[in-house]
Parts: sequence; structure tokens; C-alpha cells
Amino acid sequence: MNLTDLFDLSFVERRDSVALEFLGRSWTFGEIDARSNRMAHLLLERGLRPGDRLCVYLANCVEMIDLYLACVKLGVIFVPINVLYREREIAHIVSDAEPRAVVAAGELTCGVEVWRGEEMARRAVGLPAERPAGSALDGDAPAAIVYTSGTTGKSKGAILTHNNFAANALNLLACWQISSADRLLLALPLFHVHGLGNGLHTWLISGCRMRLVERFERETAAEAFLDFHSTLFFGVPTIYVRLLETPADAARQIGQGMRLFVSGSAPLAAQVLEEFEARFGHRILERYGMTETLMNTSNPYVGERRGGTVGLPLPGVSVRLLEEGGKPVADGQTGELYIKGPNVFAGYWRNEEATRAAFVDGYFRTGDLAAQSPDGYFTLQGRRSDLIISGGFNIYPREIEEFLLEQDEVVEAAVVGMPDKVRGEAPVAFIVSRSSFDPAVLEARCREKLASFKVPLAFVRVDRLPRTALGKVQKHLLPGRLPET
Repeated sequence: MNLTDLFDLSFVERRDSVALEFLGRSWTFGEIDARSNRMAHLLLERGLRPGDRLCVYLANCVEMIDLYLACVKLGVIFVPINVLYREREIAHIVSDAEPRAVVAAGELTCGVEVWRGEEMARRAVGLPAERPAGSALDGDAPAAIVYTSGTTGKSKGAILTHNNFAANALNLLACWQISSADRLLLALPLFHVHGLGNGLHTWLISGCRMRLVERFERETAAEAFLDFHSTLFFGVPTIYVRLLETPADAARQIGQGMRLFVSGSAPLAAQVLEEFEARFGHRILERYGMTETLMNTSNPYVGERRGGTVGLPLPGVSVRLLEEGGKPVADGQTGELYIKGPNVFAGYWRNEEATRAAFVDGYFRTGDLAAQSPDGYFTLQGRRSDLIISGGFNIYPREIEEFLLEQDEVVEAAVVGMPDKVRGEAPVAFIVSRSSFDPAVLEARCREKLASFKVPLAFVRVDRLPRTALGKVQKHLLPGRLPET
């Protein structure tokens, strides 16, 4: 089976049920099926065939769902691009993926054809609503390539198959008891595997009703929960910090209608977990996943949701916790997480060397450090690399450092993460400069060329960077030099 077969549980069996709400409009599952069929005919008309790539650079909208489903039905590989990325970052993805085109909302210069999302939606209206004929897709066929930064600062495309998405969604449906009775409020971006892999797929397979919002907004969040009568919500720690600002009466009312709040993409502070439970009457369920693996572990829906942990391995997921030399570590000791299961990606797009390096004895080497309790709960201890997770987005310092080194004033640069109450972590740049520099100027240049979440919170001038005898920067010595904030 492939994803279309699973989606037909809703497209066929629940075709007259309301499926989606967005910006005051609603569509049934039958209408969503027909919209995506028309879009599939348009993609065929424009020359796309199985195995071709289509990059999509759109904020959350119905057209993005149409495009994803059209790609799934045709065997075209969907390549979402973070809408916060700038042309410098987009250019690398386009060069690597070699798509037939990029779908965007506005003007974009990226070296390939750019198609306007709204124009495509208008053009598709007049095309057939019947599903286009095509060859049967194997479950191992790629459904998407999602780009994730590497420690070198260069994004790598993780190939996620129909089977990867299906195994992940079916696990979540079973373990989190998601059903057609749920009402999913989805504020996560669909260009991220959290929104795409968890949100979109559990909605379509379960047949629940979903309200999609373009982005999470603290000012309107409470109104959205109450108006939609939401029962299910996926968020990141930054969102839950913002939700703590909800007035007590509204929080209590929201909690009375909710069934499950889930948090992921970054560690959730214990204080936030406890404050949220006191305010909303719900204990957030924490889980752990990656772009390359989708979901790996989860606190139980029924059972102890242990604060500070990411729970237990999901069904079919095997986990090893190994020390540097490859030997298993004892309970309570820190080791690196290795993952194997049907959720693990097929490899990095056109990067055999990186793929080989990522797997050991069939297990994916995550680079995450963790400890396991005697009764099986995993607690994340950080990254083996220096990954910064800010507001649910992954930031690899090397990319920012390389850009800073392009600036005339900068001799050396090192970027580290510092704790941030709202975002979890935020990048801070330590600069060795030829002369004095204006932090505001460096910030402005970063904002022009990098996604907003990658822009350093501060630019700190230092005389030298701490290094080992072999010249490696000792970043762990830098946080002690952070300025007062």
C-alpha cells in the first residue's frame, strides 16, 4: 500500500464529512480529494512525472495541501522549503534537488521556473476532478525530500518514503488514540515534518476534522481553540510558553474541551510543563523525533507522562544507547541514540557518503545524547554536535559562522546557543574583529541573507576564541562570557 490507499479511508469512506477549515471556509474530504486530483492533472499538463521533484515555498494554505496530495498521487517528490529561508538558502536546496519548478507565493529568483500557487489553483479549477490514471506506487517510493542542516552547515535532503510516513502516522493514531471524533487545530508549518508528517497524515488517515491556521499567533490562539472546539493540538515549547499567557478562565475552558496536547521539536522546560498543567488541566505529552526518522519515542497516552523525558520507543522502533566506542551504556549513563525502524528515512538525496556515515549496523546514528531509566524512559542530554534548537527550528552554527566570516570586519566567529525562556535556545555570535564593529550592522546583514530564527541574539566582541592545543574552538567555554540580558 502507499499513502493514497490510506488517505482513501477518508477520501472515499468519509467523502461527505467536513475535513478542513481554513480562513473561514470549509471543505469535505471529497472536495479535498477532487481539488488535489485537479492539481495532479495540472502537474501532468506541465510535464511532471514520477520521480520528478517539485519544490514548494509556501506558508500554510489549502494550495499547499493540494500540491502535496497531487505529488503523492503522481509519484512526484514533494520538496518543502522553509518560508523563512532567503534566496541564499533556497538556492542551495534548488541546486541540490534539481526540481522541475518551485511553487511560491511571490517573486523568486532561484535558477528554475517559478510557478505562482494562487495562479495554479485558478488554472486547476477547470481540470477533471477524477483521479488521473497512473502506475501503482510501491511503499518504498519517495514521497518527500525534507532538507535538514548538517554539522558542515550544508543542508542535506532526507528522503522520506510512503512507508516512512505511513508507519509514523499509524503509530501515532494507535498510541495517541487519534480518531475521526477528534478536532485537530494545526498551527505548525507544513514545510516541517512536525506539521507535515504528524499533522497532515494523522488528519487524512483518521478522518478527523482539522482547522489549519497560517501561523500560531498568541493574540488569537485562545479564540481559535474555543471557536473550533479543538480536542487535539501539536505544538513546540515556544508555543506552550506563549499559551501560558492565556487568561485563566479561557485556559480552563480550553482545557475542558481538549483531549491531548503534544509537544516536540525541542526540549520542554519542566517549569512550563507544570505551569501548563496547573493552568489548562492537562499534562502535555512529550515525544522525540527527527527529520530523518519522524517519531522515535513518546510518553504514553495512558500511563505516566514523565516530565523531562521523551518517553518510550514507539512500536517497531528499536533504540540503542551506545558510548563512543560502540558499547551499550548502563541505565542512567549517557550515550548516543541509534534508531532502527520503518520510520527511518531511506538516505540523503544524492549523498551516498553522508548516508553511509549516518548508519551503523543498520541503525541510524542520531547524534543525540540520552540516558535511559531502568523502566525504559529516555531523557535527552543534548547533541553530540553543537546543534541549537530555537523555537522548534534546528540551527547549525557553522552556517552562520561561514556567513559572518564573509564580512570584512570579522576575523573569526563562533556561534553557540544560550538559554532563552521563550525560544528554548537562541544563537549568540562571538566575534574576533579587525577593529570595532557595529552589532546592528551585522544583524541587518544576517537578516537580509538568513532566516530570521538564525539571526544571532547578540554579537559579542572577544580578543580571541578559546582553543585546544590543536586549534579547535572550545565552544563550551564561550557561554560564560555571555553579556547580561
